[in-house]
Amino acid sequence: MMGGNSVRGDWLLLAGFAFVVLSAGNFSISGFDYTGWATLIGAGYPDLLQKFAIYGIFAIGFNILFGLTGYLSFGHAAFLGVGSYASVWMFKLFTMNVIPAVLFSVIVAGIFALIIGFVSLRRSGIYFSIITLAFAQMSYNLAYSVLTPITNGETGLQVRHLAPADRAPDYVLKLVDEDLRWVDQAFGVVEHGIPITNLFGIKMSGFEGFYFCAVLLIIGFFISIRIARSNFGMMLKAIKSNQNRLNYTGINTRPYLLAAFVVSGMYAGLAGSLLAVTDPLAGAERMQWTASGEVVLMTIMGGAGTLVGPVLGAMIIKYFENIFSAINDNILQGIFSALPESLQEIMVAVVGMFVGDGWHLTLGLLFMIIVIFLPGGLMEGARRIGGLFLRSPKVSAAKSTAQPAE
Repeated sequence: MMGGNSVRGDWLLLAGFAFVVLSAGNFSISGFDYTGWATLIGAGYPDLLQKFAIYGIFAIGFNILFGLTGYLSFGHAAFLGVGSYASVWMFKLFTMNVIPAVLFSVIVAGIFALIIGFVSLRRSGIYFSIITLAFAQMSYNLAYSVLTPITNGETGLQVRHLAPADRAPDYVLKLVDEDLRWVDQAFGVVEHGIPITNLFGIKMSGFEGFYFCAVLLIIGFFISIRIARSNFGMMLKAIKSNQNRLNYTGINTRPYLLAAFVVSGMYAGLAGSLLAVTDPLAGAERMQWTASGEVVLMTIMGGAGTLVGPVLGAMIIKYFENIFSAINDNILQGIFSALPESLQEIMVAVVGMFVGDGWHLTLGLLFMIIVIFLPGGLMEGARRIGGLFLRSPKVSAAKSTAQPAE
């Protein structure tokens, strides 16, 4: 009976998650216009909603490794970048249909993760974290300089730009310019002679692109639930609890860790692919250590080891990035216009350090507050608030039954 209740609870959780995600966007069907809840909080832009879904996938995958096993990777941005490059190359050499690009990116990222994980998982703790960081930085530098014919270096890889003319063979340029147009013209998705990303004719821009990313986010969330509830997931949690005890009992934990690392890398590759789907460009900056640190913040802020927490953390960080980074001195002067001029300048100077280009300072302070007062992330805060409402009736009932009889 308990198993049935658990399965039923998982399906209810998935249904609720899918409803919240899909109801965020706007759509129109047969003259009926629907406005999603994201519009009410100022996040009703398709580009921002796409980021919510994409980085939610990234955080879910990272949580499978860090949240379940306790192994902290500082190099997951490498798989994000690899997924983007793989998708753009698929767009350039085959078709702008997103399905082959997504599948190819996931496979390439999984193979790349298998290679890096095989080496990195020979160590644990801080040594594992440093090794993954080193691999990510090597990947970034290779993409930025050595592999320029493949990645186009600092300029970034674009669909209509293969490489410098002196580095790209004529037959490759001819292949891209002719065959690519022929394939995508079959689906009628060419704008001004340039093929665009599409799903069998549906343009992957605007809210259509968001819903495509949202569906993949829901699928990724479902897979993460199945992993967490499976025997494999229980083994990962056991590794996090006491890996030495498992080793003493004769259990080889490395295959489980490697599998978790590869699955996590495939999630990151999927996120990188979707970044290229919504914006057909791949650059080395997606592989920087700052991108790896960002997904760590997302997971810890939302609640490492939880199912919904990493997605919530990704949404909050991307939302605040959009809000605070857009505030400049002119906006601040308008906000504090009622103050005396001298006080207005002081307030603009002080608050200006926390917004605009300095919004990371706000993010850092928010992260510190959560780590200090809510070590379990925002999900721990939600559990505490829920516990207050659920506990109070039980406590009152217990007190009433504990009164001595007269």
